Order: sequence, then structure tokens, then C-alpha cells
Amino acid sequence: MSGTRTGGSTAPDDDDPRRWWGLVIIALAQLMVVLDATIVNIALPSAQRDLGISDANRQWVITAYTLAFGGLLLLGGRIADLVGRKRTFVIGLIGFAGASALGGAATTSGMLFGARAFQGAFAAVLAPSALSLLTITFTDPRERGKAFGIYGALAGSGSAIGFIAGGLLTEYLNWRWCLYVNVPVAVVAVFGALALLRSGPGNAGAHLDVPGVLLGCGGLVALVYGFSEAEPRGWTDPLVLSLFAVGVALVAAFVWWQTRAPQPLLPLHIVKDRDRAGCFLTMCLAVIGVFGLFLFMTYYLQVVLGYSPLRTGLGYLPLTAAIITGSTQISARLLRRVQPRMLMVPGMVLASGGLMILTQMTVHSRYATEILPGLILVGLGMGLTFMPIFATATAGVAPHDAGVTSATVNTSQQVGGSIGTALLNTIATTSSTAYLAAHLHNPAQKALIVREGMVHGYTVALWWAAGVMLLAGLVAGLMVRTKPPAHGPARAPVRQDVRPA
Repeated sequence: MSGTRTGGSTAPDDDDPRRWWGLVIIALAQLMVVLDATIVNIALPSAQRDLGISDANRQWVITAYTLAFGGLLLLGGRIADLVGRKRTFVIGLIGFAGASALGGAATTSGMLFGARAFQGAFAAVLAPSALSLLTITFTDPRERGKAFGIYGALAGSGSAIGFIAGGLLTEYLNWRWCLYVNVPVAVVAVFGALALLRSGPGNAGAHLDVPGVLLGCGGLVALVYGFSEAEPRGWTDPLVLSLFAVGVALVAAFVWWQTRAPQPLLPLHIVKDRDRAGCFLTMCLAVIGVFGLFLFMTYYLQVVLGYSPLRTGLGYLPLTAAIITGSTQISARLLRRVQPRMLMVPGMVLASGGLMILTQMTVHSRYATEILPGLILVGLGMGLTFMPIFATATAGVAPHDAGVTSATVNTSQQVGGSIGTALLNTIATTSSTAYLAAHLHNPAQKALIVREGMVHGYTVALWWAAGVMLLAGLVAGLMVRTKPPAHGPARAPVRQDVRPA
């Protein structure tokens, strides 16, 4: 879509109640994409036994998805701008459902890895289409706050919901249903999208920036792959260093090319905007911290405290409820009246405080008194932060750039998750090893010392995560300066350029 309308278009009906039902469809699709990054985690041991996957290769069940998703997001966002968001939204849903069915029916490890890669590729089309549809549908400040509150709640809590769903499905059905469950959800979303969503026809005269695709997506794939391999191989492994070098070189070449391309994949004015750049960086840093929490708390609850997969999933319920509360009941109500940074900075401080509480956990900690308070604070903080990030980063974007802007938000989230998983896991492993070397003297106490060493590693990593959260708050406070929508936005409002598809 471009500022000049292609073909006739009708003005949107601001009183059309179907917009809110459309939000349900958009939110359903976004939830499916986000939770699929974690729903398989709890089912992974069962899938590994069933398909005979080696310990060295099991990470590819996760990595294949994140690699395709993170690497192809910019391409998916630009395709949505060129082809039309509703069309790419539906294509993404159908492809995601097909890949999920293929993965659920997998008979070999290669079949499962391939299905997860296809899931990630279609998610890279689906996620930016969903966010850009939301951006062009809700422009009134009051409605925009509500809509982005719901979207931010799902984006922040989707991973935790994935753990809950994974525990339920694995315990009462089997691991394959962690993939099959996407099929009925996608079918409902497809029919809902066809009936309820509106979108322009795309920009028929534009062309895809092929060199930009090769350089940008290649660089992102190399970086995400490098962070994924840094976890099992170590940061000084030749392959990891080579991937980082190639990734940085390709991204640098991508930036250079975007200043010269006639129709760039990522127009640089999108990331040069101070408020928007601040949102991207804040998102990346915030997700580093929260992914560390998900990683370590899952192992802590199951391995150290002996929780079942289902009980572990339910342990995340208060965190999920807190994210939803912070996003829909606090941020969504206040964003029209206060600057976005006045929500983002306290949110990151709260989340950091919650992580600091969790650094005090031991092998004998009680969930209700020592774990729950920290989870609630982290959830409230993430809810306060995510909603204004999504709303601010996508505000004032030209309609023909809405898809690629949405993709950039998702890319910062995905890259942050990859960095957080690799970096914090390395810190935890190194700290645990040092603890064991210093304390493992009495063989009779080996089991206890090993558990204490694990918890020590987790707490050290959580201290780092808390520091990263504070850094995210500092970035938000210094860079995001836009005014609240109700007091005159700092940039022009997004013009809805929609027509019934």
C-alpha cells in the first residue's frame, strides 16, 4: 500500500463493531505465533525419546523455528506491504497450520526439524501482517490504547502460556498435540480473517528489494544462528565466531545498500526516528531478561523442586495474569494521558526488582513466599512496558511502511530472545561449574551440591538479567520522548487507507 491509493477504496467505518471481532482474530494469530516458540520446550524430552533425536541435535527443534522466524521477518513484513496484509495474514495462517500438522505427524527427526523451519518461515509472514493490520485498524487514541493493550498482553505472556499449554498437552495427550493444536486455531482464524478483517490491496507498482533481502535476511539468519550455537558450543568456537563475523558484515552491507536502493527493504527513516529506535532497543533488552527468566525458572521448577510439566506450566499462571493486568488495565488506560516512557521506565524497574527477588531462591525455596512475588513483579513490569512499545513504535508510520515497521519490532524481540538464551545460559553454566569446583569435596553430598550449583548459576544469570532490564529502562527514559496521544502526538497520525478485501 502507498500513500496514493491503488484503485478505489472506501473510508473505514469508525463505528463498525467488526473491528473488535477482527482484533480477536489478530490476537489469536499472534498468540499462536508467540506461544509456539515455547510450547514445544516442555514436550521436547518426549519428542526426543519418540523420534530417537540425539542430545546434540535436540536443540534444532527450537533453533529451526527461531532461525527461520527471526531471519525472515523483514522479508515477511515487506511482502505484507507489497501484496496486502490481509492476504499475507491468511497465507501465513494456512502455511503455519500445514507446517504444524506436518510436525505433529513427524516420523523422523529431520521431518520434525523441517516442519519447525516451515513454521518459523510462515510465522515471519504472519506476525508483521497481524501487527500492521492492528496499526491501520485502530487509530483513535482511546481505542488504540485498548487494542494495543490486548496485543501487548499476548506478546508478553504468550511464552508463559506456551509453557502451560505444553504441560497440559504433554501430560494428558502427547507431545504431538503441542503442534496439532495449531491447526484448529488457524482454521478459526482464517475464516474469521476472511469475514472480519479489512486491508488495502497492497502496492502493486512496487518491487521487492532482492539485494536487500539477501543481505538483510542473510545477516539476521547468521546472527540468530550464531547466538543459538553459542549456547552448546561456547562463545569462542570457530563456527560461532565465523557466524558473528558474517552476520555483522552482511548487516553492515545491508545498511549501506538501503541508503542507495530505489525501493529499500527497510527504509532507514524508520530506524532513524529517535522514539522508534528507542522502542526497538528497549524491546530487545527487555526480552533478553525475560527469556532468561523463562529458561531458568522452567529448569528450576522441574529439576530442582521436582515439579511435573503441568505443575510447572501452572506455576507461570500468576506471571501471565500480571502481564495481562499491567498491559490492559494499567498501560492501556494511562497511555493516553502520560508519555510512553513514563510507563516503560517504571515497568523495567519493576521487572528488574522481580528478578532481584528471584536471585534469592535456594534449593529449598517455597513457591508461594519466595518465587511468586518475583514472578508477579516481573509480569506487571513487562505488561507496563510491552504495550507502549508496540503502540509507539508503530504510530505515525506511512501505510506503505506499516508491515516492515511491524516486522522490525518483531525482529528486535526475536533477536533479543536469541541473545538472552545464549548469553544468560552461558553465564549460568560457567557460574555453576565454578561453584561445583569450589564446593564438591564430599562425595556423600554430591547430589545436594550439584543442585546448589545449578541454583547458584541461575541466580548469577538472573542478576545479569536484572541489570539488562535496568539498562532497558535507561534507554527508554533517554530515547523515547514522544508525547501522549491525547496531548498531541509528536508525529502525524496514521491515515487509514483501507478497503474491503
